[in-house]
Amino acid sequence: MFKKNSEIIPQTLREQLPAGDTFAHIMGLRGEVFRDMPGRLTLNFKLGGQSYFVKQHFGVGWREIFKNFLTLKLPIIGAKTEKLAIEKLNQIGIPTTPLIAFGEKGCNPATKQSFVITQDLGDITSLETLCANWKNKPPPARFKRRLIVAVAKIAQKLHDGGMNHRDFYICHFCLDNVALKHDEIKLYLIDLHRVGIAQRVSVSARMKDIAGLYFSAMDIGLTKRDYLRFLSVYRQQSLLKTLSNERGFWHKVSLRADELYKKFQRKYAVRDLS
Repeated sequence: MFKKNSEIIPQTLREQLPAGDTFAHIMGLRGEVFRDMPGRLTLNFKLGGQSYFVKQHFGVGWREIFKNFLTLKLPIIGAKTEKLAIEKLNQIGIPTTPLIAFGEKGCNPATKQSFVITQDLGDITSLETLCANWKNKPPPARFKRRLIVAVAKIAQKLHDGGMNHRDFYICHFCLDNVALKHDEIKLYLIDLHRVGIAQRVSVSARMKDIAGLYFSAMDIGLTKRDYLRFLSVYRQQSLLKTLSNERGFWHKVSLRADELYKKFQRKYAVRDLS
């Protein structure tokens, strides 16, 4: 039997909200909008001197659900996917946004409403922003090596731990700037609303994640040695063994990354002409 309603809201948070229907108050929160998508709103808000993010899901409708199924995609119908992803990442030791609260109402997948509240991570920088000018102004070699190793270890833990991100791009890795001041590389993995969780991640799902990561890093000036370092750490084995045993896998990664890059270039070429 499906649960119609479910809430995990700490009492300290309830006490800072108006009296009455806590779920309704959270679904009606307003703040700085970070993403406004059909059926989903992500915003930053302040409460009790703390900064939080809330993702509010208002129902995707049957049309969106059927469209996803027809294109062989799993529809995202609520915030529960992100809640479960955060809990699983905590289990396997990958830093992410701390879960503060979660709630959902309704059992109809097309109209179900839900939310997830996470703690603001504070002083962070996405790797997309950090690496944007690396091609023209390369970073110190030691720093780049450490960062590549950190990203590869997260990818390895994620996939070996039974998870695939499905939006695995460098923009979803965030560097903790406070830790960096103490010469520590600490990365958070964010944007978890499409994460898949299984007993074992399929070869295809691994390939798609790694291809997405490769595609998103194509223009930041990485060298062949940088890519090979990533492969060795990701597979936790010698580079020779990785390349000899998995040549077909890495070929598929390269082909898909190239396709994503061409698609990206066509999309923005059209925008520039309009």
